[in-house]
Amino acid sequence: MTELHVHYREDELLADNEIAQPLFAGGVRCHGGYTDDGAYLPPRTKYRVPATKAWQHSHRAQFGTEILDAPIDLWPEPYPNVAQAKYLLSEGVREPIITSLTRIGTVEGFGSMIRHVGVGDMQPFFDESIDGTCTQHLQRGLFEAQARDEAGHGNEAGHRQMWFAARDIAFEHPVTEDETQLMLQRMGIAPPGGAGAAAAEVVPFFPDLDLSLEMMLRRMTSLLFIEISAFHTFAWAEAVLSDTELVAGDGEAATLVACIRADETPHVDYLRTALTEMRDRTFIGSSGKKIAGTAVIGTLWDALLADSLGARRNALLKTTLAEVEHALHGNRRHDEILDGFHAHGSVRPPFVQETSR
Repeated sequence: MTELHVHYREDELLADNEIAQPLFAGGVRCHGGYTDDGAYLPPRTKYRVPATKAWQHSHRAQFGTEILDAPIDLWPEPYPNVAQAKYLLSEGVREPIITSLTRIGTVEGFGSMIRHVGVGDMQPFFDESIDGTCTQHLQRGLFEAQARDEAGHGNEAGHRQMWFAARDIAFEHPVTEDETQLMLQRMGIAPPGGAGAAAAEVVPFFPDLDLSLEMMLRRMTSLLFIEISAFHTFAWAEAVLSDTELVAGDGEAATLVACIRADETPHVDYLRTALTEMRDRTFIGSSGKKIAGTAVIGTLWDALLADSLGARRNALLKTTLAEVEHALHGNRRHDEILDGFHAHGSVRPPFVQETSR
């Protein structure tokens, strides 16, 4: 049996595959590119993808447990759904779809903050060795690779700019930077550390655990759930943006979204791999007390999943409907179009927040 390669340098985990043709969208040089036969290759996956597979195989062999599942089926369809989005566009109401694409691109860009949650050497936090694991490599290239994927690096655009490019292709540069900022303010989205991004006091789930470590685990889990829910968003965006009767660009915007979708799979895989490794190990608290990884990861998983599907989902429904009503303000057919919008969907106000677990 061939020995698994489970140790990688940071430059290896950031390395690109050889490409025959770079990816451009709307005149913007994006990361990734195409092979000679036209297949798209995501950025920084020459070693990152095989490394993750090796860590998963190694974990199964050592612990006899499966990697945490990506619970895609738990997430409901996007709001507005495809039929609602196409209905609005057919009625000449473009603004809510433009807002949705802008929000998605902005939130994707926030993913780059993962590079700032490191805690240094993680071995002291565990009773068992983490040598040759995905966990050991989080701060040795994996966090940085995702940060570059999300927000771009050097002269190559990342997902934030790619979503904006898809929007601009489909709707022919519909908004200025000032209009974009007003749009985001209406949606309640402030840049990290910016005005309106008030710092809330963090109540730890595990007071004996290093708080910086718990915050890193929270960020990883929340980001994993964002990535999982995004798979529904990709399908929605591709379906809407490929309709050449409703949007411009001859399908180029939908093709760009498909490239972003391919980029996200390595993110989901490394996050669930590292969380699995930590779940099956034993944490060591500041007092020296040992805490089962199943308790730590299980508690964070359940709480953040409930928040994602409950309070966060509810807030998004409300702000999205507010954007639809904002776009219809002053329209003489306001009530008729709004009724048609609701008739094409399965979710209607008043929205009820799901109870947290």
